Amino acid sequence: MKKTLILLAVGLVSISFANQQLAQLKGCMACHDLKTKKVGPAFASVAKKYAGKPDAVNYLVNKIKKGGSGVWGSVPMPPQTVSDAEAKQLAQWILSIK
Repeated sequence: MKKTLILLAVGLVSISFANQQLAQLKGCMACHDLKTKKVGPAFASVAKKYAGKPDAVNYLVNKIKKGGSGVWGSVPMPPQTVSDAEAKQLAQWILSIK
């Protein structure tokens, strides 16, 4: 049981790290940071704002793919070049940040 829990924890850390790598690869980290506002909001702030909302993943997928403005200030976020699967992976990862 202990070995299973350790392997599960390692797997979750690996998934989280992989999603952060995807965010870096796709250029998200140029404007966003995990905990600090840059050009756009910190991912932790986004996670907090949409925590518990049942449509949060789909909402963020749409924002990532289509861009948007006005939610976090006047600086618009341009549409991002990501697949639907990548956008969903990024949205789920963002929502997991504490």
